[in-house]
Amino acid sequence: MKKIITLGEVMLRLSPPGHQRFVQSQVLEVEFGGSEANVGAALAFWGHHAIHITSFPDHEIGWAAKSALRSNGIDTSFVQFSEGRMGIYFLENGAMQRSSQVIYDRADSSFSRFDGKNLDWDTILEGSDWIHWSGITPALSQESADLTLKALQKANEKGLKVSGDLNYRSNLWKYGKAPYEIMPKLMELTHVMIAGIRDFNQCLNQRMEDFEAVKDFAFSRFKQLEFISKTERISHSSSHNTISGALYSKDKSYYSKSYELTHIVDRVGTGDAFGAGLIDGLLERHDPQEAIEFAVAAGAIKHSVPGDILNCSKTEIEELIAGLSGKIKR
Repeated sequence: MKKIITLGEVMLRLSPPGHQRFVQSQVLEVEFGGSEANVGAALAFWGHHAIHITSFPDHEIGWAAKSALRSNGIDTSFVQFSEGRMGIYFLENGAMQRSSQVIYDRADSSFSRFDGKNLDWDTILEGSDWIHWSGITPALSQESADLTLKALQKANEKGLKVSGDLNYRSNLWKYGKAPYEIMPKLMELTHVMIAGIRDFNQCLNQRMEDFEAVKDFAFSRFKQLEFISKTERISHSSSHNTISGALYSKDKSYYSKSYELTHIVDRVGTGDAFGAGLIDGLLERHDPQEAIEFAVAAGAIKHSVPGDILNCSKTEIEELIAGLSGKIKR
């Protein structure tokens, strides 16, 4: 078992049942989720000690969110309560040729105002092996960007491995800073980056046109970078995708098998499942090829699981890799 820290906002997710549209439904189903917490929940399910750092409003919804983290095996010892509202996102699940839709309502959330100045990072990071962040957090506010930077600086001082999913989202950068003003400092403190060409270009203010250029630029600029990873997705429809992944060191490339996903249940959180699988693979397996295979298979299975979080065993993932999935287990 490894001790892994995740940092980021957890939101209230509201969705019409099944594949109903917003205009059809008179009820909304309630869940909690957030990119980094989703990673932590999958790792906790696999037996790791996952600690999530976040802040909630101090009322019943915030308490319910903390309880939801605990119910998914996450250590909430350092969860804070502070002023602000609960961030919300509304999800309409697509089907066939109709795309899914996400509507955010997260401005002025408790987490976006949280500066973490009362956190004891020495205690939080004691005995830890890894910390994971995403580009969503520094996009929310200057406070969130400063909090992420402080966490990564402390993690580097302690000798932890750091992974970051750059996850550029244009509709989140609204507080007067561009990604390339914030992200490079965070990337300098990161050992494993999950990102595609667009993420790198936006975060570094570049116009690189292929991934070979991205790799050369990133490994040259960021001296402690060990791996870059990305997924490839072909969207035939909302219900039918083909996915695969790749992992790159400075000198070698590793490619996963591809998976044909023909009856997708829920796409949300699939990248987080991939991230969790990559962290587990690099921590436990130490073989880059095995790590990328495990990560992509974890992401593939998440497409079959409703909600934000992947709940499946390592055995199920290993069976998928071995081609043994889909049978009735008796």
